Amino acid sequence: MNKITVNLVLGFSIASIGTALRAADQPAATNAAAPVEAGATNSAAPKIVFATPVYDFGKVKSGDPVKYTYAFTNTGDATLTLSDVHPSCGCTTAGDWTRQVEPGKTGAIPVQFNSAAYGGSVFKTITVTSNDKSQPTVTLQLKGTIWKPVDVNPMFAMINVPPDYPPNNSATVHIVSNEEQPLTLSAPESNNKAFTAEVKTNQPGKDFQLVIMATLAPDSGNAQGQISVKTSSTNVPVINLTAWANVQPLVTLIPQQVMLPSGPTTEGQTAAVTIQNNSTNALLLSDPSVDAKDVKVDIKETQAPGKAYTATLTFPAGFEIAQGTKTELSIKTSSQRTPVIKIPVLQMPHPQSPVITPITPVPAPPGKTPTLSGKPVTQ
Repeated sequence: MNKITVNLVLGFSIASIGTALRAADQPAATNAAAPVEAGATNSAAPKIVFATPVYDFGKVKSGDPVKYTYAFTNTGDATLTLSDVHPSCGCTTAGDWTRQVEPGKTGAIPVQFNSAAYGGSVFKTITVTSNDKSQPTVTLQLKGTIWKPVDVNPMFAMINVPPDYPPNNSATVHIVSNEEQPLTLSAPESNNKAFTAEVKTNQPGKDFQLVIMATLAPDSGNAQGQISVKTSSTNVPVINLTAWANVQPLVTLIPQQVMLPSGPTTEGQTAAVTIQNNSTNALLLSDPSVDAKDVKVDIKETQAPGKAYTATLTFPAGFEIAQGTKTELSIKTSSQRTPVIKIPVLQMPHPQSPVITPITPVPAPPGKTPTLSGKPVTQ
């Protein structure tokens, strides 16, 4: 390589290095937009802000409605839309609330709470759903104290009557006066003779017990009655409550009837019935029988002493219950209240045969083949 060539190569290399250094000192050219600074946004969004998300209504008398209107503002820069306002229970209802609110404007959600069934401290919530992505749901609160002039607990008296019940079964209702003036109660009245009631005083003028008794005949079924007590209170002049007596049967049968397939049966059939004793006393069963020919019954105690049994019925081949005939299983018991247990025996009806309509050949004109329903007849 001659001297001239060396100088040219050396000069080109030095120039290339200089160009690279100058390019590194300059900002890079690009067609892409500059990166967006952290936290910056160009999209508009609504924002819901409530003036008072928690409303304490203080103390109100039971039965008085509680009304309040929750006010809110859209502090965002896009239209705020409320899609739902949902109270936590049926005692609280929302009125005609504002559906859409422009930026900087305000809206309202009127609510009403029915205090009739409440006493003491209460706490209710209302869930508001909107298009505010930062808080799609907001929970509003409604709280306070419900004052009752007279507390009655419970308002529904349930009396469970066992099978071997004594003559009278009772339930107790507690009555407490919250008024300053002493309370007096009159003699209770009942609209059902199966129920009687009396008032017992725990603290004169303040605290009472209402004892409700049910007197029912054996196997009379359930009973319901209305008990009324007049008071000296101007706020609660009459106390009305419901009494219900639930009479348990002596035995529970599973199933309550024996169902057989349609007859006559081609082979022997068996069926089983479970007999559960609901009494606290042992129940003895004897002399099982079915008022039909050649039906055998076997009883086995499955829970001692005398608490549960299984009755197994065996029906002969060809067994069939004649139409219009009543057939039942009878079992004697040691109970004077229910001396005999009777269980119906039923049989499925015969399946109906399909009705076949005969096809009549259609006469054909001379020179043509006769047909059946439009098809040629084979000669």
